[in-house]
Amino acid sequence: MVFDARGKELAVGNHVRYVDTGTIGEIVDLKTENGIDWVNLKKTGLWYRSNLVELLDEKDLKKQSFDDGDDEIDIEALKEKALDLENIELDSNVAEGGG
Repeated sequence: MVFDARGKELAVGNHVRYVDTGTIGEIVDLKTENGIDWVNLKKTGLWYRSNLVELLDEKDLKKQSFDDGDDEIDIEALKEKALDLENIELDSNVAEGGG
């Protein structure tokens, strides 16, 4: 048995959130190595320590469709887009000094 950060049992097909970055994904594999439990997420293809993910309830899964047909929300991609928009605003010449 593999458990999340809150002690809830995890299974293949569950959706979880990686607590450090907010990445959300579906579990496609589980393993235990050297006494450490791991989950593999479909979205990233990466392994995450199970004690660093949270099992999501149906109410937590507010799916939104994107043009690429992917129904999972990528929080990191949204953060990067927001940062890019901030950088564009700072880089524009709208705030030139008077002279």
